[in-house]
Amino acid sequence: MIYKFQSKADSDLFMNAGPAERILSIIGKSAGPQGIIEPAEMPAAIAALEAAVDAEEQARNAAMESAAADGQVVSAAQPIGLKQRSWPFIQMLKRCQAADTPVVWGV
Repeated sequence: MIYKFQSKADSDLFMNAGPAERILSIIGKSAGPQGIIEPAEMPAAIAALEAAVDAEEQARNAAMESAAADGQVVSAAQPIGLKQRSWPFIQMLKRCQAADTPVVWGV
């Protein structure tokens, strides 16, 4: 399933089900065929996503430091994580919050 997030204040944002459902879970929304994020909910949603991104990056850095301390070879390649997946969504939320416009999906 592909999620299509829409708003009158921004262009459409398409996401695969896995990343979209993870993001919706982080912001406290149920993954489903339809939904809405009201402008009043956006500051908390943005804060929750930014906190989750920070937590994931700290965990990744700690794992890399631990592996390096154990003498393991640490790859310089960065996997695609929540930071990359959520950035377009966070930007959409910020623009929609400024325009006082909801974000919907499945309509």
